Amino acid sequence: MRVSGAQATAALATLTTTLPPPRQAALRTLRDPADGSVLDRAMVLRFAGPASATGEDVVELHLHGGPAVVTAVLHVLGTLPGLRLAEPGEFTRRGFDNGRFDLSQSEGLADLIDAETEAQRRQAVRVLSGSVGQKVDGWRRDLIRAGALLEATIDFVDEDV
Repeated sequence: MRVSGAQATAALATLTTTLPPPRQAALRTLRDPADGSVLDRAMVLRFAGPASATGEDVVELHLHGGPAVVTAVLHVLGTLPGLRLAEPGEFTRRGFDNGRFDLSQSEGLADLIDAETEAQRRQAVRVLSGSVGQKVDGWRRDLIRAGALLEATIDFVDEDV
């Protein structure tokens, strides 16, 4: 389970008494702040923005995954101010908006999530690596240069451009 945004660290602090250092996995007991009951003993990770996938503070909760555990943690998180469930693709959009990856990489991530075959997975990884975006950037630079040279040639007919 992932929490991203300004309230991510506060949400983790509500669930556990000791925050792990950034980028270090730690085993923590997650508790319901209402009654102190144990929700799960989970591995937690904390990433400080802008050095995260979304460019914002991010907390990951690696729960045991049973429906009751997930429901209980979601219920507690849902009671905290400033938190809500993410829309499909929202983490990718946040990463794109915060300059963590370009549009083609966003598409590559969506393709990787939806990949059903090995060939689809390999292609999605290639796109996600940024190679398509780099190629498009090269084309963009070449087109801008060609347009500038064309305009200069038209504007300065009598000179060698």
